[in-house]
Amino acid sequence: MTRDQFKKRLAALKQGHERLIARPNKPVREGNGVFSRYVHPVLTAAHAPLFWRYDFSQETNPFLAERIGVNAAFNSGAIEINGRIFLLVRVEGADRKSFFAVAESRTGTDRFRFWDYPAVIPETDDPDVNVYDMRLVRHADGWIYGLFCTERKDPEAPRTDTSSAVASCGIVRTKDLRKWERLPDLKTGSPQQRNVVLHPEFVHGKYGFYTRPQDGFIEAGSGGGIGWGLAQSMEHPQIDSEIIIDDRAYHTIKEVKNGLGPAPIKTVKGWLHLAHGVRNTAAGLRYVLYMFLCDLEVPYKVIARPAGYFLAPEGAERIGDVSNVVFSNGWVARKDGSVLIYYASSDTRMHVATSAVDRLLDYVLHTPEDGLRSAASVQQRIALIDKNMKVMKKK
Repeated sequence: MTRDQFKKRLAALKQGHERLIARPNKPVREGNGVFSRYVHPVLTAAHAPLFWRYDFSQETNPFLAERIGVNAAFNSGAIEINGRIFLLVRVEGADRKSFFAVAESRTGTDRFRFWDYPAVIPETDDPDVNVYDMRLVRHADGWIYGLFCTERKDPEAPRTDTSSAVASCGIVRTKDLRKWERLPDLKTGSPQQRNVVLHPEFVHGKYGFYTRPQDGFIEAGSGGGIGWGLAQSMEHPQIDSEIIIDDRAYHTIKEVKNGLGPAPIKTVKGWLHLAHGVRNTAAGLRYVLYMFLCDLEVPYKVIARPAGYFLAPEGAERIGDVSNVVFSNGWVARKDGSVLIYYASSDTRMHVATSAVDRLLDYVLHTPEDGLRSAASVQQRIALIDKNMKVMKKK
């Protein structure tokens, strides 16, 4: 490749990358009255800066080949600071290792641009093999906390087993999303902990945690469900007692596993929660999002529990590294009452859906609870039909 060819190819790569980042995003016209999807993903592997992936020197990269590939950008924590939206993105390299990086946007629905450098997360004395799925929480104590999954090889597994892992809750805190202080991993009575979320306020003077106790890395075993526990401090985070506040249930969207997504939103009616539920199908595990509402004064008491899923993968969202999956660990409630819901599809890319606190409360409070039987579902449907028949007759 001549020097002119090298320069032209590099210029073309940069132009294409800028076009992708500058691409406007619009809501899809058809909606369900609760939220609006958007036409384009807000982040993909292609949004990763070119200088993360390519060596720009012709001397050391004469063919301008990609040197360090990026496979996916997904499962982002989210926070608003001074009117801007920041996503703490799980970026997965071609080597399967995940790391965190901040992407910033003025609108929250498009033009997300990664910061120049990935986040540097300090390690503990027992180094993480893989880190992912950070929840960002601005706590009443003044810190922004990041709770994430830290994964290490299972020390009890035989040498020939190169898949078994132990998942724990890693914790960092920051003031500016740039400098991160590593705290000890959360200790609980469960052998596996993923999808742990910090409650934004003190509860009885302690730190509240939503947990997901499991016996195995993949299988819930005797564990499972969304748990709740208190810790005295973040410097020595330990939960001595857990209760399950939202359990798994047979033949529902959460019969195999469930876990909390982002930290709850405080509303006048209660703490609004977004979670994921997993069921098994002939095509494999299917992940969807669902919602519930907890009491304002007793944040571990569920007071409304709509049946079924809130958001499920559709169309191209169903295709990716791990197909038929949607997952959320970040949303932002804004001062005007709007809510930006960030969700990943098929462990591959990030999307946004927009709603509002009043719409979400209406959905949670007026959607019937799961009757857990087909006959009960039929009666709920008939009740709605009867109500609409009366309305139509009046017209």
